[in-house]
Amino acid sequence: MKKIILLSLLLLAILSCKNESNKPENSKSGTIENEGSNADRFKSGTFEIPAGQGYEKTIIIRQDSIQIEKYEDKIDTLSISWKNNFNYTLKMLHPKNAIDEDPIHIKITSIKDDSYKFEAVIGHSNYVQKGEITKTSN
Repeated sequence: MKKIILLSLLLLAILSCKNESNKPENSKSGTIENEGSNADRFKSGTFEIPAGQGYEKTIIIRQDSIQIEKYEDKIDTLSISWKNNFNYTLKMLHPKNAIDEDPIHIKITSIKDDSYKFEAVIGHSNYVQKGEITKTSN
């Protein structure tokens, strides 16, 4: 009897595990957008986040494991670590305050031509910042 209960609990635990996809999903329909997209093209180059939606105009330069962000009159240097083609983590190399020490977890939610929409979470907070990045050059 104990084996049946243990086996049932194990089966329930396995079935309840969430499958984390390596591809972006459309949050409204749950479908994957641009399934054949090659997100590797966003791992290096020059990008822009336009002003608005909680952002100042930001220029981003990615090369290898470094991301440089230029906005207002500031420049930040971050390390970038890709989990897969659709999830990466940013970490400030020279944090200026306690919140800058927390990693920023980015999830690419959809891809269109040379841009992608993303969701960003700082540390373990529940606050999700959304935005869009456009690649301007290689």
